Amino acid sequence: MGAIFLPGLLLGPVIVPVPVARGTLLRSVVATGRVTTPYRVAIGSQMTGTVADIPVREGQQVARGQVLIRLEASELQAALAQAQSSVIQAETQLRHLNDVTLPVAIRTLAQAEATLLNAQRQFSRSEQLQAGGFATRAALDELRVARDVAEAQMDAARIQLASNQPGGTDEVLAQSVLTQARASRQAAQSRLEYATIAAPVAGTLIARNVERGDVVQANTPLMTLSPAAAPQLVVQIDERNLGLIALGQAALASADAYPQARFAARVAYINPSVDPQRAAVEVKLDVTEPPATLREDMTVSVDITVAERADVLILPLSAVHDPAGEAWVLRVEGGHARRVPVRLGLRGARAAEILAGLSEGELVLPATAGIAAGDRVRMP
Repeated sequence: MGAIFLPGLLLGPVIVPVPVARGTLLRSVVATGRVTTPYRVAIGSQMTGTVADIPVREGQQVARGQVLIRLEASELQAALAQAQSSVIQAETQLRHLNDVTLPVAIRTLAQAEATLLNAQRQFSRSEQLQAGGFATRAALDELRVARDVAEAQMDAARIQLASNQPGGTDEVLAQSVLTQARASRQAAQSRLEYATIAAPVAGTLIARNVERGDVVQANTPLMTLSPAAAPQLVVQIDERNLGLIALGQAALASADAYPQARFAARVAYINPSVDPQRAAVEVKLDVTEPPATLREDMTVSVDITVAERADVLILPLSAVHDPAGEAWVLRVEGGHARRVPVRLGLRGARAAEILAGLSEGELVLPATAGIAAGDRVRMP
């Protein structure tokens, strides 16, 4: 029985070595976070009212301007009709002023001028007759009174004409009444429009907190709309890695629900402040081509590539002893394990760049092989 194990004792155990290879090494920072949109829209009412209809459902894709909620609007419609009637009345009054009252005032002034001219002529003739002794003093006084009355009538006609002309008091008053009526109509129209709540942007309804018959208050969120925009990934990076993160860095991400479906992302925002409670920094990544399986608030894992070296010697970290200090490896030489110091460069999650100590193609033993320097080893 002892002879069976003799080759293993004399020649050493069989160990699968790790070759030193040349390739591209990536260093990444791993983080977890969630899927979000750049912003969300809270849908609410601008007035108190009773919900009459909800033509959409939660999770539905909606277009901009699509009706989401309708409130009971019979009183608002009646108020709008009343306001419209006031506008028509004010417009009619202004047209009557321009088409009827103003022409009448013009003719009245012309008539008053003619009457005054006639009264002045009669008074002048009477003065001449009275001076020659052919008319009495009483007749002259009567014609003087008629002349003064005609002058007063002409002054009144001039004032009335000035009031009815553009810029006059009657015209300004009529315009003011019309402006006020139109403003009241616009206010009534706006209140009626408030009864129809539409989507301000295209997107997906991710929450609905209202039903038909509910009495809703102004400024109370009734629905939440996620705009149809490219999603973002929001992750928390340990502050120790803050110096490695930069805008524009590429990343690979996957949702925890679909770990095999990896997709590309890119660093778009780095919060300038550090969360003191978590000792972390918020980082946002843009996703230009999100997979169909990606959903709002999904948990995601993200590998952000913070450094890349091409055409370098690469060795798995599993074969490196004391990588944080004076690193060394066990290289296979003539069937023995030889300790060789190495200098490491860029380090990734599973491998490191070899700057000195090893050459391409050399074989190195895993650090977990349980082999000491000088021990015999065999390769399969």
